[in-house]
Amino acid sequence: MFEQLLILGAVASAVYALLSLGFTLSFGIARIVNMAHGSFFMLGAYLYYAYGPRGFGKLDVFSSLILAAITVAITGAIFYRSAIHSVMGDDIALIVVTIGGALVFQQAMTIIFGVGHVTINPLWEGAIHIFNVAVTYSKIFALIISLSLFACVSIFVSKTKMGKAMRALSQDRQAAMLMGINTETLAMLTVAIAGAIAAVAGTLITASTSQMADPFIWLYPLTISFAVVILGGLGSIKGTLVGALTLGFTETAVVLYFPEGGFLKTGVALAVMVAVLLVRPKGLFGKRIELEE
Repeated sequence: MFEQLLILGAVASAVYALLSLGFTLSFGIARIVNMAHGSFFMLGAYLYYAYGPRGFGKLDVFSSLILAAITVAITGAIFYRSAIHSVMGDDIALIVVTIGGALVFQQAMTIIFGVGHVTINPLWEGAIHIFNVAVTYSKIFALIISLSLFACVSIFVSKTKMGKAMRALSQDRQAAMLMGINTETLAMLTVAIAGAIAAVAGTLITASTSQMADPFIWLYPLTISFAVVILGGLGSIKGTLVGALTLGFTETAVVLYFPEGGFLKTGVALAVMVAVLLVRPKGLFGKRIELEE
């Protein structure tokens, strides 16, 4: 049980961190609470299927993954310009618009693919035994890609010129505008990057676990993203990683040690979030915005 907890918990934590990173960037940089974040996860899984061997694209799984991420990034940019941009500054309207967008994406997938599920190709066939625990190659691949992409995005935000502009925008929008930063373009780019990250997470999670996707799967990743970023502290990248570790290992322990654990996963996520907030109302890393660090 302990070996299973260690390995499966690490995989779950890594993909949860990647899934929640886009939500953290959207809020931390552009101040957007994007309720459509889970639908980007869902779109990624569907596009991976559509581009892949079982869809119309007939491409290999790695090409399908890359194309799905690019397509969702473009979709995110269009969604920002057509819907989010016009309600920036009005938090209630922003939430309503992004929820509406999620429902539109849901209906679009229902019309195109039907209400039933589609079967997702695994990233890599086969399995290996680690500490007497059978682990699929898809899970190993998901772990490696999630940690690598998380590290790349963190380095991008902290070290590159565009990343520094994003940090400036997160600290003071007006000052960033006075320094010549195109804040609207940067906000659109942030939503696009967040969409691509969510799409990759959607592909990695569905391809390495249930290998199924349906138009309604966006609700669970949205719940997980909320729980992780609130646990770690809104806008904190390192808090996102710590929150994902906390949630990933807690959920895995519940599933392994309790027969009914699979039905309690969402409840556990919310319970852990509430427990942490009772002790630290601003999350584990207390700053509201921490992208400047």
